[in-house]
Amino acid sequence: MVFSIGLKQSNFEELEKQLYEVSDPGHERYGNHLTAHEVNELVKPKDETLEAVHAWLEQNGIPRHACGYSSAKDWVNVRLDIATAERLLDTEYSTFKHEDGTRFMRTLEWSLPESLHSHVTTIQPTNSFMRTRPNAVNFKPYKIDTDYHHPRPPHNPAGNVSAVCSNTGVTPTCLRTLYGTINYKPQVPGKNRVGLNDFLGESNNRSDTSIFLKDYRPDAAAAAYEFQFVVINGGSDQQTPDNATQLEDGVDEEGNLDVETILGISYPTPLTAFTTGGSPPFVPDAGTPTDTNEPYVTWLQYVLAQPDGSLPQTISTSYGDDEQSVPASYAQTACNGFAQLGARGISLIFSSGDSGVGPDGDCFSNDGKNSSHFLPAFPAACPYVTAVGATRNFNPEVAAFDTFADGSTFTSGAGFSNLFARPAYQDAAVQGYLDVIGDLDKGLYNASGRAYPDIAAQGQRFITIWNGSIAILDGTSCSAPTATGVFTLVNDALIAAGKKPLGFLNPWLYKTGYKAFTDILSGSSAGCNTNGFPAEKGWDAVTGFGTPNFGKILKAVGLHGHHLAV
Repeated sequence: MVFSIGLKQSNFEELEKQLYEVSDPGHERYGNHLTAHEVNELVKPKDETLEAVHAWLEQNGIPRHACGYSSAKDWVNVRLDIATAERLLDTEYSTFKHEDGTRFMRTLEWSLPESLHSHVTTIQPTNSFMRTRPNAVNFKPYKIDTDYHHPRPPHNPAGNVSAVCSNTGVTPTCLRTLYGTINYKPQVPGKNRVGLNDFLGESNNRSDTSIFLKDYRPDAAAAAYEFQFVVINGGSDQQTPDNATQLEDGVDEEGNLDVETILGISYPTPLTAFTTGGSPPFVPDAGTPTDTNEPYVTWLQYVLAQPDGSLPQTISTSYGDDEQSVPASYAQTACNGFAQLGARGISLIFSSGDSGVGPDGDCFSNDGKNSSHFLPAFPAACPYVTAVGATRNFNPEVAAFDTFADGSTFTSGAGFSNLFARPAYQDAAVQGYLDVIGDLDKGLYNASGRAYPDIAAQGQRFITIWNGSIAILDGTSCSAPTATGVFTLVNDALIAAGKKPLGFLNPWLYKTGYKAFTDILSGSSAGCNTNGFPAEKGWDAVTGFGTPNFGKILKAVGLHGHHLAV
């Protein structure tokens, strides 16, 4: 297995301070994002931390030359056999099987020499049972129809939403019209870029994407064969037809939804698909999946090592886990990595989940007490990312809600973190909401935790091409790439005007940007056998500040009509 040791960062508090300064439109440093070198200097471990860890490894027969490092040296990676890992941590690894068949090599408890306690923040894989799945994570298949006619929606210069939007199937023309990007022509593609994440076997099929774009964004059809794959740690970029097992599992439904949505909105902005695997060489038996590396940190170590100017300014991620399934030390370490990217001027957009405040019947703690409480999601609840909830309908939009033939439902994920405190940037908005809802669901959530989502976008009945046919999909996995597409165009306009990209969105959003969003006033984040949190005027724990209005956002960032190139 690849054994990853997270080291205590020397000055993360200063990194966080500077992240907020460069992301706050009221601060004199706004937009002056940090370089990769500046970020690394702030978070690199102290020399004594590295020396202590190396001494421990060497005492156990692992020389320094066998170690690999992250760009800031805050992660030490070494390939070990199970027996050596067990000796290092004074533990035993076992194969655990989830009720759905997923298997992991994990240990329930482990220990370090006391001398390392102040130097090591986390070690993985150990006791993390995160189940970031490659499909059916933050979307639900609504319908697959091999006989569905592929209509080309009319060009709509008049901006008539009712003429191009339908509850039976959402298309790029609908989204571009609804959110006001339909007449915007990107001015600096190449200087501005967009990215998406694929994890755990997902990829983005070029043939399916070509069919989709030919039907629903014909001028962008060539982009299906132009976007770039970056394969990290054995991630999948498979372009051959899926086998029977992959088809049964819906492999690439998620990946196709992401790439088709983003290209459908932000073309011709160049797209990078980061496809990250978690595939160590240890396979104890044929039924055991190869995932023992957690994908977020694997991806973070790669992208944080890339030089300035080489990464997309906006990156969409449609994956998530129950927060309580993530060890607190690991979640904090990954969240800190997201902060490092934000400080470098990159907007990270995550889907908020598909089960409202938690799946009905599953809302119990895993701390041995089995107490009832709502189930927040990670990474959506990390304070350094922008979480996107889902809406449906058009005039007006309301919080998403859908039911399926098997009796399951889709509701926009929302909640309050049990790991991360509420950041100052959202104090006023969230406290105002809590004052409105009063004692509703008191005791089922942590009112002082980071609240999410921050914004919302359409997330129901998206037309997607998968395996050559139309699949109608629901989920915040529709919403995240939609919001990403819109903010990609905002960054295009900013860069074209000689300004800096938005970077970490939330301080801007909660201070002034929220005025450019359409407030959602109906619906709730139902789940855990409750109605969840209700939509209310202003920020709410269903749809955040609401859905984007491109023209208003351009004005909010200091751009006006002459930047709307057509």
